[in-house]
Amino acid sequence: MTSNFETIVFTRDGDLGQLVVNRPAKLNALNIQVHRELKTCLTELHRTDLKGLVFTGEGEKAFIAGADIAEMKPMGSGDAQAFSELGQQVSVLLETLPYPSIAAVNGFALGGGFEMAMACDFIFATKSAVFGLPEVKLGLIPGFGGTQRLTRIVGQRRAKELMFSGRNVSAEEALRLGIALELFESKAELLEACRKWMGETQKNSSYAIAQAKRTLQEGLETTLTDGLRLESREFGRIFGTEDMREGTSAFLEKRKAQFKGKAV
Repeated sequence: MTSNFETIVFTRDGDLGQLVVNRPAKLNALNIQVHRELKTCLTELHRTDLKGLVFTGEGEKAFIAGADIAEMKPMGSGDAQAFSELGQQVSVLLETLPYPSIAAVNGFALGGGFEMAMACDFIFATKSAVFGLPEVKLGLIPGFGGTQRLTRIVGQRRAKELMFSGRNVSAEEALRLGIALELFESKAELLEACRKWMGETQKNSSYAIAQAKRTLQEGLETTLTDGLRLESREFGRIFGTEDMREGTSAFLEKRKAQFKGKAV
């Protein structure tokens, strides 16, 4: 990474990256600068040889408490739409990383923060985490992908209930609804669990993970018939890779595979 940022911090430990929204005094609220810096950083991260990313917020109080309302309030319709589109670009960059991403959520993940968490492959959270889309309480609607991603996660009726009520969702309920995958007592345990989980996946073929992720995501945007056709095509294509030959040989020879393919 060559860029210098003011509102986010990126660090790398071997094959694992960690991206932190760093506005603790504002509960890591998303403003235009944060979005622009996230967009620049994530664009660069699409071109790295990382095998995983942990996305979190600075401090103990909040993952991301939402969008910066003080900055949003004076916006006109055109500026608001541009802000929404910028946030959606960031969420799509998160969603389409060619390797696994985990949102490590502690404290508040409300509004735009919840939307960014949903753009990651998984959400791991502390037991004190709080989720929600409270935009209707401000006379707004979600603008960074929440109306679309929440429906795909919990179904149409539950997504409507959560959006129309604007209520908070506890970590325990988020786990039951399939929003959060795992819960932990503290942020330290949360981050350690993210690193451990990523370490396990990094033993597998990065190329195969990237292709499985892309095939799943593209399949969600089409019919089952077209999705199955896509899967068959990609299944056949991966048989021409070195990772496939190494993985199957290692299985038959009862040894650990040494994968070399990169996420694409």
